[in-house]
Amino acid sequence: MKTMSFQASLAAALMLAAIWLASPVSAQTQSPPVPAQSVAQPAPAGPPPMAPGASTPAAPAPSASTPAAPTAPPAATVSTTAKPDAAAVAPAMKELSPWVMFMSADVIVKAVMIGLAFASLMTWTVFIAKSIELSVASTKLRSALKKIAEARSLAEAQMALGTKQGILPSFLAAALREARMSAGLSSDAGIKERAASSFSEIVRAEQRRIRIGMGVLATIGSTSPFVGLFGTVWGIMNSFIGISKSQTTNLAVVAPGIAEALLATAIGLVAAIPAVIIYNHFSRVTKGYLELVSRASGAAGRLLSRDLDRSHGSVHSRAAE
Repeated sequence: MKTMSFQASLAAALMLAAIWLASPVSAQTQSPPVPAQSVAQPAPAGPPPMAPGASTPAAPAPSASTPAAPTAPPAATVSTTAKPDAAAVAPAMKELSPWVMFMSADVIVKAVMIGLAFASLMTWTVFIAKSIELSVASTKLRSALKKIAEARSLAEAQMALGTKQGILPSFLAAALREARMSAGLSSDAGIKERAASSFSEIVRAEQRRIRIGMGVLATIGSTSPFVGLFGTVWGIMNSFIGISKSQTTNLAVVAPGIAEALLATAIGLVAAIPAVIIYNHFSRVTKGYLELVSRASGAAGRLLSRDLDRSHGSVHSRAAE
């Protein structure tokens, strides 16, 4: 009985010793999972923990946290790569003023812009020149018509006008020349018809003269938008070629080339719109001036008719005497 009680007490002592030794090992194995990093990491695939008496498996626990260290550098590398992109984009952002866009444009686009600017200069030159010409011609013709309003013959009308040059003196000279060349002829209708033919030639010549420059306005107004569109198409084509070479569709890279191309269309419209408006304005003003020319032609024809009637009246009076 004593032997059995001794064995039971010895077994109980061994069991208590084993429990005392096992408690530190379990505390070591449970302490590493406390940090959030180790919880987020996947558990390493390995054999299950050994018996309570084995303290060596606790050593691989630090190695489980070492694979998580390389996960932090990728975030840093992403931020460092994003910074050079922003720095590379920043120099591309430049001031897109018309002069900068013109200087940065292609050679052909520059030639188109210069040609359209020259066309616009011609438009305003024609506008100033024709405005002065039509104003002076209309003023002179109205003044001449007032001077001969009370004249009773071609000679008296010429004396009222003096040696001034103009469309009305040309009509009077043509009428006198026809009357002189037709002296001795008894048909007044033939003289008036030939004089009217001379008047028509003078009117057509005046129409051609007064419409000089109108063709330039019509050409500029009709072709400038298409010339500007050609420059735009050429510039956008070069922009797409640049996009394919740079392999990027960033707006900061694409916008300058497209803006330079669209500037050609804008200049074309700036040249075309005033040309069309000025052409229509001069068409109305020219029509009014040609009506004055027709009045001058009618005045010369009436004076010629009076001279012819007066000459026939004097002949009849002489015959009666």
